[in-house]
Amino acid sequence: MILHGYWRSGAAYRVRIALALKGLAYEQVNHDLRTGGQAAPDYAALNPQRLVPALEVDGLIITQSVAILEWLDERFPEPALLPAHADGRAIVRSMVQTIVTDVHPLHNLRTLKALRQDFGASEDQVNAWMARWMTAGFAALETLIMRHGGDFAYGTTPTLADCVVVPALYSAERFGVDTMPYPHLVAAARRAAALAEAAHPSRQPDADA
Repeated sequence: MILHGYWRSGAAYRVRIALALKGLAYEQVNHDLRTGGQAAPDYAALNPQRLVPALEVDGLIITQSVAILEWLDERFPEPALLPAHADGRAIVRSMVQTIVTDVHPLHNLRTLKALRQDFGASEDQVNAWMARWMTAGFAALETLIMRHGGDFAYGTTPTLADCVVVPALYSAERFGVDTMPYPHLVAAARRAAALAEAAHPSRQPDADA
């Protein structure tokens, strides 16, 4: 398996966590989003959306992090990252979508660039924008984790929800967003991150010194 990513990409971080939890070996090809590396012709031919991550497996190209996560769990079912019963799978998927659909797109690099370049937003305005959407999503997740969590975001073993929550917390802390109001989310993310230390952005071969 070859994972195309970028060390600080939250979406690529999700996939690295799942790979680590499942103990799967893979190679990395990294594309620096700050310099537009994802738009290089060879990668654009691989992933027409010109985003990371993408996973190459025996000629198969899978894009979009959630599609990759679901494929990994189906293709390599142990340890399972989705609950065995339909109700639990629905709850985990709702947690995933809270971040992937409603939070992450509003604070990723291309959105922040558009705020600065197209709308002239100041850094204070950009930071307020990020905090607004992160805290809204975290507040909802905190309630869901209080209802359904155990040691992790859902239950007592890691799930796809943890693969998504850990990078979201990393981004919040990176941008100075206050996470004190979300103790259950933070505790679950810390436990999951400890199981996948090799996936952390700072441990990646393309990470800044």
